[in-house]
Amino acid sequence: MKRTKSLAVVAGFAMVTLAACGGDGGGGNAGGNNPSEFINPESEFGKVADAEGPAPEVEGATTGGTITVAIPGDPGPEDLDPANGWSVLGNSIQQALTHRSLVQFRRDQETGAMELVPDLATDLGRPNEDFTEWTFTIKDVNWENGNPITAEEVKYGVERTFDSETFTSGPGQVYSVSNFDCGEGYTGPQDGDCPGITVDGQDITFKMQGPFPDMDFWSTFMAIGPIPLENSEFPAYGRMPLSSGPYKIKEFRVNESLTLEKNPEWDAASDPARHQYADEWVFKFDQDQEKTDQLLLSDSADAQTTVSNGLGATNVAALRDALGDNFIQQTGQCVSYRTPDYTKITDVNIRKAIAWGYDFENIVLAGGNIPGVTRIPASTIMPPGMSGRKEYFPDGEQFTYDPEKAKALLAEAGEEGYKLTFIYDDSDAEAKAAAEQEKKGYENAGFTVEMIPYQEDAYALWDDAESPINAKLNLRSVNWCSDWPSASTMIPPLVQSGQPYNTSYFSETEVDDRIKEIATLPLEDQAPAWGDLDELIGTKYFPMIPTAYRNDLFGAGSKIGGFTGDAAMSAIYYKDLFVIQ
Repeated sequence: MKRTKSLAVVAGFAMVTLAACGGDGGGGNAGGNNPSEFINPESEFGKVADAEGPAPEVEGATTGGTITVAIPGDPGPEDLDPANGWSVLGNSIQQALTHRSLVQFRRDQETGAMELVPDLATDLGRPNEDFTEWTFTIKDVNWENGNPITAEEVKYGVERTFDSETFTSGPGQVYSVSNFDCGEGYTGPQDGDCPGITVDGQDITFKMQGPFPDMDFWSTFMAIGPIPLENSEFPAYGRMPLSSGPYKIKEFRVNESLTLEKNPEWDAASDPARHQYADEWVFKFDQDQEKTDQLLLSDSADAQTTVSNGLGATNVAALRDALGDNFIQQTGQCVSYRTPDYTKITDVNIRKAIAWGYDFENIVLAGGNIPGVTRIPASTIMPPGMSGRKEYFPDGEQFTYDPEKAKALLAEAGEEGYKLTFIYDDSDAEAKAAAEQEKKGYENAGFTVEMIPYQEDAYALWDDAESPINAKLNLRSVNWCSDWPSASTMIPPLVQSGQPYNTSYFSETEVDDRIKEIATLPLEDQAPAWGDLDELIGTKYFPMIPTAYRNDLFGAGSKIGGFTGDAAMSAIYYKDLFVIQ
């Protein structure tokens, strides 16, 4: 699903996650495993349409206490508006703790596998025969203020995601606009009601533009959830949105912290996945990596109730030994890419020269990661474990650092000394070191390089056609996890014309037409068709350079119980966490 808003800025632009849903080999807790092992992600999730609340109790769980979550090197979400939620970090927190949608993911405590279960809806949705209509029934549950959540509010929440001027890069711009039949030119509630979304009591029915069998997966997003009909204007609502989950927002300080407290209106009997064990949660953004690692290693009183959503590579062996079962290595369906500007770098040989000039191992090391462990050399748009994926190499073999091959390609293109311009975060030591290593590699490969220091949200910059800084760039990045286990959540957002995370500005009619065609194929034919399209894009056009498949390392202190990975979110599974009393 989703993107991690500013991670590219704070982690070197080439090595970070950008969307939200992925899978791992079975729950994500690899506490005793060899951390050099790449776990192949699972590509499917189970479905339990009749799951009911309350959620199964976690063995040994106790109530009370405060859980502190340290977020190294990520400034966190700019706002908490559900329509904007498309980041691994923001979605994993909000969907687990504060915001309910029609459907949700649950971790099976016995098998560790992720499964789709109802949330605000009574089931996983009831499609018609050809998946062009879906009906959901909303449970009788309340907002944090005691007001009932209605189907009309769900309708309004979904209609709101069409507003491309307000929510320029939210998931609705990909999935709502392309699937719900709201009529040509519909841009949200300001245009009135969407005729393709109808309400009858607590039933809500969605009419699609064509078959959409993945509506149950799309319904896990906050964007397919309720928004109050009044007092929900952006951006004010995004600072303090109403909660429907087990916790409500106590304080939100942008780029600093998020504090949650118990929501007394949450009804455990209506929720088959979430718990309300801790009294309070404190998320601390943009923390120093080394200080966070050393805190966990200290086993101090503060460390014992602290969770880290990212462990540093230099301390991984010590942390694995010290944390035991509270050390997690998780593989998600996530890929990092370098994206040459397709409108400027029009010769494929120059794009291939960039790939051969990308000094993967030294860039990864400089950025605080471990080659072959937390970052694995990539070759395809689709990640390992995704149904239909084909193993291929855009230039006939795996790209490695080969300056001489890059120089030869530049010479063939008649572009010796070609200038590359990209941004980097000069306020973060590891990000700066990685960028400098990347620059050095390109220069050794025959390029001229200009690096522009930039400390704000890189994705907002790359989406700004009026920015003079963006106009200078010809090399960007994108870092993406699948929204659900289908390439329909990988390829269209990254390469379809005009998509906000198409940071190469790639546009080819052949590819756009094929994307539309695949959605009309029989279900059993779609996965292999996506694999074929991946190979076509990579070998014929090569608009983006896959640099790394990703492993993430998570850790928690000795008094944190229920610590596991969330394979659906490529994140920590917050729903089961508790403080051991």
